[in-house]
Amino acid sequence: MDEALPLFSGQEHSVQGARLPSYIKDHRKRLRTRFLEGGPDAMPDYELLELVLFRAIPRQDVKPLARRLLEHFGDFNRVISAPMDHLLAVPHVGQAVVTELKIIQAAAHRLARARVIDRPILSSWDALVAYCQTKLAHLETEEFHVLFLDRKNVLISDERQAKGTVDHVPVYPREIIKRALNLNASALILVHNHPSGDPSPSPQDIKMTADIVAAADTIGVTVHDHLVIGKACEISFRATGLI
Repeated sequence: MDEALPLFSGQEHSVQGARLPSYIKDHRKRLRTRFLEGGPDAMPDYELLELVLFRAIPRQDVKPLARRLLEHFGDFNRVISAPMDHLLAVPHVGQAVVTELKIIQAAAHRLARARVIDRPILSSWDALVAYCQTKLAHLETEEFHVLFLDRKNVLISDERQAKGTVDHVPVYPREIIKRALNLNASALILVHNHPSGDPSPSPQDIKMTADIVAAADTIGVTVHDHLVIGKACEISFRATGLI
């Protein structure tokens, strides 16, 4: 793989004595200018993905690969969130491409987390939902997370309690309550994802939530909500009257 180039360099450099073809150089310059002037909303997913791929593949036209990735995974978010082995299975995707995509994913997680950490969660609800969507919406297996809050409803810790299969995750209320006591938490928000994309709670989800609420109540800990994260939306147990 060729040496990566700076994403927003004013000039394209040569690699191993070769010059970047003018049509590629001009295309990249146009995309960078449009991005800097109009931001990401001015660009379709495939062009935003091209910008990311420029660094990983500096000597070739990356538009075909950007389109191939989007056709395979669906949209920009699903591309950067795809498991590494799935990405590597796409023709012409190497480790350099995977690295750039995972850097973007990590940055998205950090930005979303920064909007909720050390802030009262209940007054930053939209930011919390966006954080959970960023972290869980595109996973291929179910994960169950618990957000532990202090007396001011500030996030103490976001912890994965269990990881399961495509349609089931084992959850043990006793372990959640034990962890809440260890952290001196006063409230909880439960979060898990549905890899199918449909966030509708299952009967097992409803029973498990009721068991956790009952267990938490015995030690004076409030369960504010249980969010089920789908591909494009979420369901709140509190908003739908399930808590």
